[in-house]
Formats: sequence, C-alpha cells, structure tokens
Amino acid sequence: MIGRLTLSDFRNHADALIVPDHAFILLTGDNGAGKTNILEAVSMMAPGRGLRGAALDAMARQDGPGGFGVAAEVDGVVLGTGVTPQAAGRRQVRIGGVAASANALADHLSIVWLTPAMDRLFLDSPGGRRRFLDRLTLALHPAHAGHSARYDAAMRARNRLLADLRRADPAWLTALEAQMDEHGSALDAARRDLVDRLNARLADQPNAPFARPLIAIEGDAAAADTEPLGLRLGRERRRDAAAGRTLSGPHRHDLNVIHIAKDQPAALCSTGEQKALLLSILLAHAALVADHRGQPPVLLLDEVAAHLDPSRRAALFDRLAATGGQVWMTGTESSLFSELTSSTRLTVTAGHVFRSAT
Repeated sequence: MIGRLTLSDFRNHADALIVPDHAFILLTGDNGAGKTNILEAVSMMAPGRGLRGAALDAMARQDGPGGFGVAAEVDGVVLGTGVTPQAAGRRQVRIGGVAASANALADHLSIVWLTPAMDRLFLDSPGGRRRFLDRLTLALHPAHAGHSARYDAAMRARNRLLADLRRADPAWLTALEAQMDEHGSALDAARRDLVDRLNARLADQPNAPFARPLIAIEGDAAAADTEPLGLRLGRERRRDAAAGRTLSGPHRHDLNVIHIAKDQPAALCSTGEQKALLLSILLAHAALVADHRGQPPVLLLDEVAAHLDPSRRAALFDRLAATGGQVWMTGTESSLFSELTSSTRLTVTAGHVFRSAT
C-alpha cells in the first residue's frame, strides 16, 4: 500500500501531503476541486501516462514553475516521478533515490483504475480496449511494458523503411521484423495468459449484483497461431508499404467481452450493464494479482459509486474490502460512502486537501 503520497505543482495542487491510515481513501469535494488529479498523481506511480493519458506538460500546475513532482512511499521505498522546468516533456523516475526507468515502477506497485471515461470502453476504439488490456496485463507481467515499447519502436522503424521500399535494406528490415517477432510474441503470450486466468477467476464469481463477463482476444490472432510473425511480416512488406503501416501483429489485437447471462456483446449492453461488466473484470483482476504477486493492486476508482443504488454500493465496498488492497475513491458527496465504516476521509477544495470528520 501507499503509506505516504506527496504532490508538488501537480495540476491544481501546489503541494499536498496524504498519509492514509486505512485501506480505503475517500476523496470528496465539488467538481473541479482536484479529486481526480490526486488519483492521476497516484497513477503516475505506474509505467505510462497515467489515467488520463495526458502529456507531461499538461500535468504541471498552471502559473507554476513549469515542472511537477509526485512521490509515494511503498514498503519503506520512495518512488518518485516528475518533470523539471529545465527538462520539460522528459519524465524522470527515481526509486529509492536512484534514477530508474518508468517500467521499473511496475516491480514495486501494481495500479489499476476505473474512470467515468472508461464507461464507453466497449464503444471505444480497439486501441482504447487494448490499452486497458495492457494495464491489466502489466500487473501480472512487469516486463510487458518493456516488450511493448521495443515492439512499437521496431514497428515505427520498419514503417519508415517501407515508405521507400525500393531503397530499403532487406537485412535491416529482416532484423526489425525479428525484433517485432520476439517482443510481439511476448506481448501476445502475456495477454493470453491474463485472459485465461481472468476467465478462470470470473467463473468463480457470483452472478449478482454485478454482471459476469467472458473475455477474449480478437484481431490478429488466427494467423499468428500458424505462422511466426517475423516470416509473415517479411512476406507482407509490399502490402504494408502500400498501406503505409504494418497490418499484422499484436498491435491489431482487440478485447472482446460478452455478457454471459444475456449471451450478448458488451457493446450492445446498457450503460449500467457495461459498468457492471467493467467492475466484475476489475474485481477479478484484483484478486488474481493478489494471488500472483502476493500483494493486491492499488485500485483507483473515480466517481465509481455515483450511479449505484445503496445495496449495490454496499456490495461493491464488501468486494473491494475482500481484495485486501488499498482503494482510492472519489465522489462529490460523502453520503455515497456512508456504508464504509473504516476509511481515511479527505475533503478536496480548490487544490487543497483537508482531513474530514469521520
């Protein structure tokens, strides 16, 4: 769990210090007060661009010095990340005071989040679902982010060479395709391992009060099972050159989710059912990570209770408590969390954080 969180010039927070004393941390306040900004700061303790996917420069406080810092103490180790005014746009990471890569953060902490923007996940682009799948996968396979970065770099280099295929060095193309094969195979294997384990865990979950999903990977899977990706890419150079992009590989994967009880794709379900499917996946994943890593993930839930009736809220809080992990939640009203008797309650007002009365 995060024992101490500090923010410096992050979004609308000039400085903030949060020291949780319970597994549940509840952030309440008006819209625009800075509640989600705190969740975003926590999400920066994981590889990637945080729960908003924002540019680093956008995270620096307006009218501030031009950089920001976020630090979290986890099991006595301080994880820190930020941007200095002198190196705007370049993220720096330190672990225990030593410079490190952002991917190394996954060795110390697994973080999963659910935001209102994700309510449209099943109607979003395949890329949005793929990023969601990769965040879940990263919690079980910390090397997943590194494989993804290397795969993308090799693919971009290949695409640049294919832009002038007649002058491209075939040996260099073959080397790049071999890299894509190596790292793409690792991506594919990690994603499928996650999906298999999640489906096994979901099969043991109750049908109520949240819908039970069946998940699968779709897209570029069939050809990848029968032919190594490197050979296929070599054969498809002319096609990809004409298209201006690579058309085969795990970057074409999509996440397919079925509402089991209704035998219906999630994209055709109601908004409430889609939210319930997401919650089921998140809860199953938290239990899976706890078993696999020996520690549950930190869950960031933005406005998760807003559209749930009291009985479903109580059921959700019980399921969250059962994960054994730390849960950060936001809401506009403290009454949304009345079913929780033990929690760290904080009020956020215009970028300031205050301890609330319990």
